[in-house]
Amino acid sequence: VQLQASGGGLVQPGGSLRLSCARSGFVYDDYDIGWFRQAPGKAREGVSCISVRSGATYYADSVKGRFTISRDSAENTVYLQMDSLKPEDTAVYYCAAEVGSFTCADYNMDYWGKGTQVTVSS
Repeated sequence: VQLQASGGGLVQPGGSLRLSCARSGFVYDDYDIGWFRQAPGKAREGVSCISVRSGATYYADSVKGRFTISRDSAENTVYLQMDSLKPEDTAVYYCAAEVGSFTCADYNMDYWGKGTQVTVSS
């Protein structure tokens, strides 16, 4: 099982980025993919999750209305569209997978990919 996050970069406040999480090697049919982030000196935070089977979604209050998570089953990829970015969105973003439940809690995630840096600065 592998997860590969990409799409991070430097963007000005108010700008947009789209993160991608490509997955491979999954043999499960009931799992969710989540995005988490960690800023320097802060705890890891759950951002958004999507059930690969049902399409159900979860968003943290801090990103509701600005971020959109989606899945492309044909490409085995989950996307996180991030709009109206703020400096406080600056962090390393990770994608992770949770098998058999939908809690979007980092301690329940079974697989993790490497992070991608998102920096929001003028």
